[in-house]
Amino acid sequence: MKTSQLLAILVLLVTITSCSVSKSARTQRNIISGTWILDNIDYENNEGAFSSVIFGDAKDLCFEGSNWYFRDNNSTGRYTIKQGSLCQGGDRFIRWSVVEPADRVSQLQFKFIDEKRKDVSGGFGYRLDIANLTETEMTLKSNVSVDGEPIIIVYEFTKQQ
Repeated sequence: MKTSQLLAILVLLVTITSCSVSKSARTQRNIISGTWILDNIDYENNEGAFSSVIFGDAKDLCFEGSNWYFRDNNSTGRYTIKQGSLCQGGDRFIRWSVVEPADRVSQLQFKFIDEKRKDVSGGFGYRLDIANLTETEMTLKSNVSVDGEPIIIVYEFTKQQ
């Protein structure tokens, strides 16, 4: 009987520790938690001028000045785009997390949810490399392909106090 209890406790501990978030990811989540303004979107590895639709949602110029809110206690948040002649304004709700792939830098990942926190994207989401993260600034990067050529979209945020 004692062996089976010990085995059950061991299995429980392994399960708990394998599902836990690393200290590094937890620290990054704590820093990200709060309100950010997306100040600038830029493109690396490109020639010429670019315009793109970001996250299958809106043109890049619509995202500049957008307000992003990340709540770390339940992994939800939203971003808000201002209404404009080219931009469909309003809130977009997200579920987010920080992941640490073995072969890359940490990434912010998110998917779209509705106001009731239900997935509306069929499990599809986005991952952005965390290139820089401080208490006041965050730079995220995503790799995309344009006509078979790699382009990096750079998102520069400032944290609101």
